[in-house]
Amino acid sequence: MAVPARTRGARPPGPGAPRPAARPPRLLLLLLPPLLLPPAAPGAAAYSFPQLHTMQHWARRLEQEIDGVMRIFGGAQQLREIYRDNRNLFAVQENEPRTLVEKVAGDIEGLLARKVQALKRLADAAETFQKAHRWQDNIKDDPEVEDLERGSKVSTLKLDFVEDANFKNKVNYSSTAVQIPTDIYRGSTVILNELNWTEALESVFAENRRRDPSLLWQVFGSATGVTRYYPATPWRAPKKIDLYDVRRRPWYIQGASSPKDMVIIVDVSGSVSGLTLKLMKTSVCEMLDTLSDDDYVNVASFNEKAQPVSCFTHLVQANVRNKKVFKEAVQGMVAKGTTGYKAGFEYAFDQLQNSNISRANCNKMIMMFTDGGEDRVQDVFEKYNWPNRTVRVFTFSVGQHNYDVTPLQWMACANKGYYFEIPSIGAIRINTQEYLDVLGRPMVLAGKEAKQVQWTNVYEDALGLGLVVTGTLPVFNLTQDGPGEKKNQLILGVMGIDVALSDIKRLTPNYTLGANGYVFAIDLNGYVLLHPNLKPQTTNFREPVTLDFLDAELEDENKEEIRHSMIDGSRGHRQIRTLVKSLDERYIDQVMRNYTWVPIRSTNYSLGLVLPPYSTFYLQANLSDQILQVKYFEFLLPSSFESEGHVFIAPREYCKDLNASDNNTEFLKNFIELMEKVTPDSKQCNNFLLHNLILDTGITQQLVERVWRDQDLNTYSLLAVFAATDGGITRVFPNKAAEDWTENPEPFNASFYRRSLDNRGYVFRPPHQEALLRPLELENDTVGILVSTAVEFSLGGRTLRPAVVGVKLDLEAWAEKFKVLASNRTHQDQPQKCGPSTHCEMDCEVNNEDLLCVLIDDGGFLVLSNQNHQWDQVGRFFSEVDANLMLALYNNSFYARKESFDYQAACAPQPPGNLGAAPRGVFVPTVADLLNLAWWTSAAAWSLFQQLLYGLIYHSWFQADPAEAEGSSEARESSCVVKQTQYYFGPVNASYNAIIDCGNCSRLFHAQRLSNTNLLFVVAEKPLCSQCEAGRLLQKETHSDGPEQCELVQRPRYRRGPHICFDYNATEDTSDCGRGASFPPSLSVLVSLQLLLLLGLPPGPQALHVPARTSRRL
Repeated sequence: MAVPARTRGARPPGPGAPRPAARPPRLLLLLLPPLLLPPAAPGAAAYSFPQLHTMQHWARRLEQEIDGVMRIFGGAQQLREIYRDNRNLFAVQENEPRTLVEKVAGDIEGLLARKVQALKRLADAAETFQKAHRWQDNIKDDPEVEDLERGSKVSTLKLDFVEDANFKNKVNYSSTAVQIPTDIYRGSTVILNELNWTEALESVFAENRRRDPSLLWQVFGSATGVTRYYPATPWRAPKKIDLYDVRRRPWYIQGASSPKDMVIIVDVSGSVSGLTLKLMKTSVCEMLDTLSDDDYVNVASFNEKAQPVSCFTHLVQANVRNKKVFKEAVQGMVAKGTTGYKAGFEYAFDQLQNSNISRANCNKMIMMFTDGGEDRVQDVFEKYNWPNRTVRVFTFSVGQHNYDVTPLQWMACANKGYYFEIPSIGAIRINTQEYLDVLGRPMVLAGKEAKQVQWTNVYEDALGLGLVVTGTLPVFNLTQDGPGEKKNQLILGVMGIDVALSDIKRLTPNYTLGANGYVFAIDLNGYVLLHPNLKPQTTNFREPVTLDFLDAELEDENKEEIRHSMIDGSRGHRQIRTLVKSLDERYIDQVMRNYTWVPIRSTNYSLGLVLPPYSTFYLQANLSDQILQVKYFEFLLPSSFESEGHVFIAPREYCKDLNASDNNTEFLKNFIELMEKVTPDSKQCNNFLLHNLILDTGITQQLVERVWRDQDLNTYSLLAVFAATDGGITRVFPNKAAEDWTENPEPFNASFYRRSLDNRGYVFRPPHQEALLRPLELENDTVGILVSTAVEFSLGGRTLRPAVVGVKLDLEAWAEKFKVLASNRTHQDQPQKCGPSTHCEMDCEVNNEDLLCVLIDDGGFLVLSNQNHQWDQVGRFFSEVDANLMLALYNNSFYARKESFDYQAACAPQPPGNLGAAPRGVFVPTVADLLNLAWWTSAAAWSLFQQLLYGLIYHSWFQADPAEAEGSSEARESSCVVKQTQYYFGPVNASYNAIIDCGNCSRLFHAQRLSNTNLLFVVAEKPLCSQCEAGRLLQKETHSDGPEQCELVQRPRYRRGPHICFDYNATEDTSDCGRGASFPPSLSVLVSLQLLLLLGLPPGPQALHVPARTSRRL
């Protein structure tokens, strides 16, 4: 679009509109030869906005200057020749995607298969030990254990723990350890018998480790809440109360039952008020926490009518974000109207019969919370559920009341479910998770068919191992009450073995894929377990780490299809053009990538390989000449830095005995000391990494010798020149420039390196500045602009990009040079002067008070400006410098915008709400217990103990501090969602003139891309007024609730559930379907006992964990 030239200060001329007088020119000292300019009126002195061809001329001068400097000082061409000259020192190897991905998948399969064998040995042994165990009604606890648990220093059990790098913890391999949540009464007969028979697992744990020393945590999670794990380690007890419960861990939930379709209906009739309604809200939240990503759920409230509590109108996946919506919605429930069970159950059955949505398609159940009622709604069950009874019904009588509970018991018993009572907050946790025992019945009855190992989503290990996946195997109760009796239906628990993600990652290629190649893996939900972008800033061990592949990368249709194919277990290969986010998350690049994928057999995982076309080949050094090895190695010595430039080496695992350090100088020192003891061909070293490192040391030194050493960097205002290589070398010249070098010494983790490989030409990167931080301090000429380009060459038709070279421009000096290049000078000495009888075009040097000239990079960040006061704003997003102009560039398609969400961010902790986890209920006594005086005494003490616990945990009955009660004492931040916005070059790639239309405040501007760079050259009139301030474009991260969940569930992402389902067995005995309220002890007696015991109670309870050797010694 061509715009006529106009004088400075003029608004866009309308018909007959007079032009205001132009600003008089500044007095210039010298006059340069005039350029060819349009004629002016006689006697009139005026500056006009530059014409299109003038600005194109400036752009060419800028392009030529940049190219000349990079050709002379960058050394890309010279480095290409150096590689060719040394081609006898390396071989060119090929990355064959299909072969690579098949090999890695096979290695991962082998790793997991070894864990599966260990799991099966453990599960079989556990069932054998439990079957042989003789139940002891009068089993007693060991008083010595009480002393140890309560902090006593006197104990006969003393274990020595040694630091183990594999566990990132202190461990003892001669013993197992036990953890019991503090709110479970550990002196109960059930718990003591559980401790007794599980102790025998210790020998099996140890034997497994003998067979496979790489095994990490081996854990048995019992259905009673006891956790026994090996090797022993001190439990990480939180500051307050240890409410960790294995039965609510992701791996236990997945292993204890098949996937679930659950509808929760809540009675909100007028009789449900006050405390009862609060109990129901808390119960629903606790129920939601028993669901995993393999499950589907909806929650509705009912009185005369039923309606969903949230915006979800059908079953949705029970992922973290959907459950959060439910929990928030439940708090808004209000009690009114009359009870209508029929409306609630009809709504629930309709939800479960909806087959047009994604769902688990396995266990189907209805969970009803009510304060009681008389209607049995038999007609509803006859219509929807009988005779097959494919939907289980669980009923929960909530609160203290005198209603007849028989109808609620009947509903559960008539529909293969269970009836529970929740009279108080102490009963919530245990009674909202015991339904899993009922769902486990078909699994137990299926026997060996159900003994299939499942692998979990990624989650945070509670003992500090980091991110892990766990193989799980259910453990069944094989006992029978007597000869000819029915088979036991109880699940004893779940056996689990952890595999650290770091161990899986070690099986993937490290450095042969190049800086932008990588391996990833996903599960049936599309969640990644391997991906370079899987980097949660904070983790909550109570929730799995669920990062979808389409959220780990920038989503597009091609990736949706790749994800779909991987979930289906297919093989495939595809080359796609896609968007990638830079490592520093400031830029977006449009790139080509090759995706190759295969399933990992015997698992629910699929493995993918991503490879840029330029990483098809890589260099493998072959330094068999030991004299040459020594020669090149000497260039790593600090004594050579003054003449050869400073060398940073990538902190890689070159040798097993190499001590790591975050300080590169110290790491180099450690490396040199080790190399004086071993050779690059030593078996304890990675020969590939070492040879490539030494080769690149020599090659970059030759670049110094041929190019850099004889150049005067000050001539072109350069602070430094540099080269970085795939082999791990970053050489910065001169040596003093290393003092201000802030780039990552690992080239593969340096943003400039990775972007240079993905972009042809010269990539400018200004110093990073946050909007709220202090401006750049232009002191000592240390603030520089990085300009880099990839080194590409071909050998025998095979193309490689093994290095990146560049320069660091002196910001202030190049800002002055920029003004000269974008001016009407014809010589270097003096700027053009406009006389009283001439008509001149404005330029960026003479008219910098009226004309704004800037270079902006492809991310929208300011690189150079002709305005001296903007020099300290270099590196800022341009909208923070000139919002009006940046918006115009965006609206005219010079820039496109990409918005995405980061689901791994960390945010400051929120004030405690009433969604926290309520404590678990106490042990439910048997009739024999009620008649036992010893039980009365201990129960009284335990009841008071629980009240003290609740007082410590809760600010009120229904407000918890879960981070302190159940999380790590170090946790201070919580995971949250952050919205990210990046800008990148749009489709416009030509010179463009336009008007920012705003009446008298309008502005002319010109924009043009500089060829072979990532720069946009913009010339604009400076704003005359602020009346046209438009909306400011934002580039910084902002806290967000993420995409609207209510809209997302209408178009759910493709997923598949586990291929196994155990929801029915014809031999299931459903007669055990619920219990009524236990006989309440006398309140006066209990209170009296509590008062008597109060003074004798020990101070603050400790975490109930100690190592175990004998049946009564934990």
